[in-house]
Amino acid sequence: MKYKDLEKINKIIEILKASPNADENIQFVLRLADESVKAETLEKLIQKGQQSVTMPSKEQDEQAKFGLQFTTKEIDQMPKTFKKEFRAEGCTARIRKRQTGKNSYTYEIRYRRNGYNITITDKNLEKGKTRFLTALKTAKPIEKGFGVPTTFHEFSTYYFEHFRKRKVSERTYINDICRYKNHIKPYYESIKIKDITPDVCQKHIDTLSKTSTKTSVEVYGLMSVVFKAAIAHGIIEKNPLSIVLKPTHQCEHGVALTKEEEKKLLQGVKGTKYEYIFALALYTGLRPNELETAKIDGDFIVAKNSKRKGGKVEYKKIPICKMLKPFLEGVKTLEIPTLEYVRYEFNNVLPNHILYDLRTTFYTRCEECGVAEPARDEFVGHSRGRLNNAYSDLSDEYLRKEGKKLVW
Repeated sequence: MKYKDLEKINKIIEILKASPNADENIQFVLRLADESVKAETLEKLIQKGQQSVTMPSKEQDEQAKFGLQFTTKEIDQMPKTFKKEFRAEGCTARIRKRQTGKNSYTYEIRYRRNGYNITITDKNLEKGKTRFLTALKTAKPIEKGFGVPTTFHEFSTYYFEHFRKRKVSERTYINDICRYKNHIKPYYESIKIKDITPDVCQKHIDTLSKTSTKTSVEVYGLMSVVFKAAIAHGIIEKNPLSIVLKPTHQCEHGVALTKEEEKKLLQGVKGTKYEYIFALALYTGLRPNELETAKIDGDFIVAKNSKRKGGKVEYKKIPICKMLKPFLEGVKTLEIPTLEYVRYEFNNVLPNHILYDLRTTFYTRCEECGVAEPARDEFVGHSRGRLNNAYSDLSDEYLRKEGKKLVW
C-alpha cells in the first residue's frame, strides 16, 4: 500500500470518529485496508446511499495490470464452488485491458480453472465486475469427456491415437512416437499434467539442448501440441511451455553434387538395382521419403507430395527427361528398397553427401538449365501460394516442354 493511500485512510478514520458506532466503523475500515482494498474505493463505499462505484481510469489500469480484486462481501455472494478458490487466490480474477479505439478500451474478466471457462467483457470495469459475479452463479464446468486421462503419458497416448494420427502423415506419426518414447516419456511418465511446471519443462529442454539442439526443438514442438490438446480438453488452463525459452537450431541445407560426383555416383552402382533409383532421385528431385510412392505414368514420373499437411493427398508430375530415360529402359514398375538401405548404398559411394543432396542437385540444375519457375515448383512439389494453387493448373504439354531443357 502506498503512502498516499495511508494518508487517505487516516482522513477517513478522522471522519468516522465523530460518527455513531465509531469504533465498529473504524475496525471495519482497517479490516478492508488489511485486505488491500484501495483507499479511494473505501472512501466511496462509506458514503451513505452510494450503490455503485465508478473507478477512475488510473485505478482501472492498476487492476487490469495486477488482477481484479473482490471484497469479502462480494465473495460471500458467490456460489460455494468459487468462495474457497477466490479466498485462496487472494480474491482476484484475471483481467485484460484491450484498446478498441483511439481513446476507448474494454476490460475482459476471465476465470479458467477446474474445468470452468467464464469470460465477461465490458467497457466499464465495475459493471463488468457485477456481470462477472452474476455469471458465476449460473456457470457450469466444461465436460472433460468420457475416459479422457489427466496424467501426462496416458493423455499423450490418448492424443496421439485419437487426433495426431489423423492429422499428420504416417511417417511423421511414426517419427513422433519414436521421439516421444525416447525423449519425452522417460522424463514425465505418469505425472499429473496440472503438476508440470514451466521450470520442469525448461530443465528438460536445456538438458536435451546440450546434446542436440535439433532434438530439443523437435521435442519442444511435440510437447507443445500435447499441452495445447490438454487445454482444449479443460485439463489445464495454460501451456507450461508458454514462458519456456525455445531452443534455436540452424538448419543445414543440402549441397549440390558436382557433375563429376554425379558420374561417380552412377558409376559406383552401375549394374545394380540402385542405379535407376539414384538416377530417379537425381533427375526428378524427389524427396527421399517420396521415392517409395513413385510410379511410371507414360512419359511422367508421378509421386505423392509428402509435404502436404492436414491429411491432404496431392501428387506431383515430373517429366522423364533425356537424362533419366536411359536408366528406365525395360523398367515397368519401380521397386524401391527400404530407405535405410538406399541411404547406406549412397553413403558408400559419396560419404561426404547425404541422399537429400540429390534433390538439391536437381533444383540447382533446373535453375542452370533455365526451367521456368512455375514448372520447377511443380517438379519439386513447392507450393506457389494459395491463389496460384487454386487457379493454376499447368498442362502436361507445358511440363514436357520445360522438362526438355533438363540436359547437362
